[in-house]
Order: sequence, then C-alpha cells, then structure tokens
Amino acid sequence: MRRSVDVGKLLSGDRVAIARAISVVENGEPDARSLLRSVFARTGRGYRIGITGPPGAGKSTITSRLAGYYRARGHGVGIIAVDPTSPFSGGALLGDRVRMADVESDAGVYIRSMASRGSLGGLSRKAVEAADVLDAAGKEIIIMETVGVGQSELDIAGAADTTIVVLVPESGDSIQAMKAGLMEIADFFVLNKADRAGAEQAVLSIRMILHFREPAPWSPAVLTATANTGEGIDTIASCIGDHRAHLENTGELTRRRRARIARRIGELVSETLRVDFWSPEREGMLEDRMDAVMTMASSPYDVADELIDNFKSR
Repeated sequence: MRRSVDVGKLLSGDRVAIARAISVVENGEPDARSLLRSVFARTGRGYRIGITGPPGAGKSTITSRLAGYYRARGHGVGIIAVDPTSPFSGGALLGDRVRMADVESDAGVYIRSMASRGSLGGLSRKAVEAADVLDAAGKEIIIMETVGVGQSELDIAGAADTTIVVLVPESGDSIQAMKAGLMEIADFFVLNKADRAGAEQAVLSIRMILHFREPAPWSPAVLTATANTGEGIDTIASCIGDHRAHLENTGELTRRRRARIARRIGELVSETLRVDFWSPEREGMLEDRMDAVMTMASSPYDVADELIDNFKSR
C-alpha cells in the first residue's frame, strides 16, 4: 500500500519523511507533482553547490569533507550523490554513498544516492526535484555531485548556485578538450590530489585557458587540495562563500534562480504536452502514414503538421 508523505514532518526535517518524499519524486508516483507544489513556497533558502569532474577526481571525498566543514559550523547539509544507473535495475550503484560513510552517521546530514537515468550531465531532473525536497526540509547547504564530465554534460551549471569543477594532475592531457564546454561553466576549479606529480603544470594549464576567456565580473579561481587529508577544504569553502557574496551583491543569484525556474516550467510544460499529445489515436495516425513517408510520397514535415492539426482540433 502506498504511504502518503506527511508534509508537516517533511518541513520540520524529519528524516523518514524526507526519504519518503524523495522516493515519491524519484519514482514518479502520481502524487509527486502535488507534493512538490505544496512545498515549493518553502524552497529557495538552501544554497546549492554543484560538484562535477572526471571519475576518480575525488569528488565524493571533497563533498564529504565540505559536509563536515558546514556541519562543524551548525549548518544542516543535504547531499544528492548522482551515481551511474545500474544496467540491471536502473537504480544507483551507491558507490558515492559508501565513500561518504564518515558523515552519513551525522543526523544533520542527509545523503541520497540517485541514478543518473541517462541524463546528459549525470544530473537528472529527479535529482533537482530531490534538492527541492531537501531545501524545503530546511537543509541550508545542498551539495549535488554528478557522475562525470564532458562536452554534453553541463546541466549541473543550470541546477546549482555555485559550480565547482574538480580535476586531478592526470587531467592535464584532456584540459584543452574541455575548454569549449566544461571549462566555461566552472565558478572555480579545484585541482585535487595536489600532492601528485604534475600538479603545478596542471594548475598552469587551467590558468592559461582561463586567460583567454572573455572578461567577466567574476573570475574563476584555481585552487589546490588534497581532500584525503583535508588540505584545502577550508579554502574551497571560503571561495564558495566569496562567490555566494558576489552573486548576492550583484543580483546574479536571483537571475540564476529565475532562469532555473523558467527552465523547470518549460520542462514541465513539454512533459505534459508530450504525454497528452501521444494518444492512441495519434500513434495510430503516425503508423498509418509511415508507408507514405518511406516511399517518399509524403515527408516527415507533412506528417508532423497533420498530427499537430489533429491535436489542435480536439
């Protein structure tokens, strides 16, 4: 039997209610939209930090260390650890959660592993909605860690207030290939495992690429860290604070959040229209017209126009 979410308990930060609410959202249950609608007015207080970078860069260790930093200062922390989708179950593989065992026992930290579900940036819409749940539940810091990076894997920048790209000295050979995409979304960079050979050269390579960026009010810093020992974590947190202050003082934080909500509305509209559009009638129309398209007697554009006209004439 499906259990409903106690919204009052959720808003008070009850862990069981948080878990249930995120499950409702992640599984796309019928009451997911009404739940998100009911808690929306309580969102917007949590600060969202996106952490991305290649596999093995130490993103989970940095996430865990940052969680400890914020907890030591009395902040509630929520973590969305987006893991690769299991090819067998479609669920998250939970690797990140295992690596965050040192903070998972802290009652002030809520960690949720979620599947990427094939999302381009390793950050599915469900993960963004789960962040809304954590925000409504009173988590002041929400860290979203993504699967990996690449030219098409950039949606973390649209979901976070501050985006951190984590690299390692071994990333040096691929930094040039990143500059058209990943290098442009970082609010600052962290070169982790800075005790390894090649760290100084990697930092210089990143700074050289940044030198060719268009001048902007905020210039991304390149920080170094050795997250396994905790070295550099305070500096990372300080840079997050500096960036947050910059966004608030310039009005950029409001602009970013406004754009994020506008994108969300567009996604919701598109999803609703897609579900409504593909009725059995129009699926049948498409199948009936395929032979004409395959013999070049008609074009995809003609068929699309017919389907849209049918939809509009309802």
